[in-house]
Amino acid sequence: MDLFEYMREQSKDDDAPLASRMRPRTLDEVVGQEHIVGKNRLLYRAIQADKLSSVIFYGPPGTGKTTLAKVIANTTSAVFRQVNATSAGKKDMEEVVQEAKNQAGMYGKKTILFVDEIHRFNKGQQDYLLPYVEDGTVILIGATTENPYFEVNSALISRSVIFELKPLTKEDIRLLLFRAVEDRERGMGSYRAVLEPDAADFLADVANGDARSALNALELGVLSTERGADDRIHITMEVAQECIQKRVLRYDKSGDNHYDTISAFIKSMRGSDPDAAIYYLARMLYAGEDVEFIARRIMICAAEDVSNADPQALVVATSAAQAVERLGMPEARIVLAQAATYVACAPKSNSAIMAIDEAMDLVAHSKTCPIPAHLQDAHYKSAAKLGHGIGYLYSHDYPNHYVEQQYLPDALKDRTFFHLSDNGYEKTIQEHFKRIGKEIK
Repeated sequence: MDLFEYMREQSKDDDAPLASRMRPRTLDEVVGQEHIVGKNRLLYRAIQADKLSSVIFYGPPGTGKTTLAKVIANTTSAVFRQVNATSAGKKDMEEVVQEAKNQAGMYGKKTILFVDEIHRFNKGQQDYLLPYVEDGTVILIGATTENPYFEVNSALISRSVIFELKPLTKEDIRLLLFRAVEDRERGMGSYRAVLEPDAADFLADVANGDARSALNALELGVLSTERGADDRIHITMEVAQECIQKRVLRYDKSGDNHYDTISAFIKSMRGSDPDAAIYYLARMLYAGEDVEFIARRIMICAAEDVSNADPQALVVATSAAQAVERLGMPEARIVLAQAATYVACAPKSNSAIMAIDEAMDLVAHSKTCPIPAHLQDAHYKSAAKLGHGIGYLYSHDYPNHYVEQQYLPDALKDRTFFHLSDNGYEKTIQEHFKRIGKEIK
């Protein structure tokens, strides 16, 4: 590195956001994630011994994925290269691989390749890396906010150790905030700022496990607040509230949080917990989830989990979907809340989905059975000659508008697909069947 490159690097570091400047440089400076980098843990031992194999760090934003990669860069004797999957192409990968081969051949050095947002690589890009990861040309460190088992090639997954990073605790973030305020070398120490305890608690709480968000708010507060009479910058509760006015919500409408939250929402309705259903609904609405998508999931839940235990549930859910489409937000939240709580409070049955899935599985895996002749279409002139419709009993000609006759094909005449529960309206259906003399199987 020549003098001009050195000056550029120094200038870049000085101008970097507080969250970037405060990244830990050693394992001892890392806050949180004790389950993977605590002393005597596998990752801690591997980094300390400089014996790292390919790994993928998976977790929400601001939990330390890039931080751990930087710590490894500062600790290892290997050559460290970093690319971002949003901008890197195959040419960049080819250059890294060639350099890695040169380093190994000429100097006996390993190369660690850190790929940030590795889920952004397409299948071809991931496939290109595979042989070089497999033969040890590069040691891969991937970082992703998405579930790697969905977004990363299974071949790469099988050659890597997956480490899931958890959201930082409120105490972790509080520690980082005070460390940043006091650090004169990389933090805000030279500003002589004072972070009030209640302001620190507020920022740590609202950041919701995202250290970057809390540190960004702290930096904004220090840089935008006038000094007090004591020549100190006081970060009070009022200042903190101005700097981070909306709670950080880890939610990506195409990622894990989206699927996890809608899953929890549906399971809460299925589990007859209206409070939990409302909570997850609020999280989705707060994050800007598509209200029509939410409405569709409520309709599905009404049919799948309530079924005929309360046929009105699907009516309510369908009406809510139409109302949401016409109203939009913010009024749609009320409609969705009504539908979600109705479905959550309704008696439950999965009779419809069990019946159709069982029948479809049978149809898919067995030969087609002929329809009984008496049920076949008899509305054309020559139908009788073929025996179609002969012997059919018209239900409305009999008491209670019911008469016993075979409807299933001969090979399936004793098969049962629809099993009524004892809940809600399905119990009424059972009583109706008993009254008209229909056998309940």
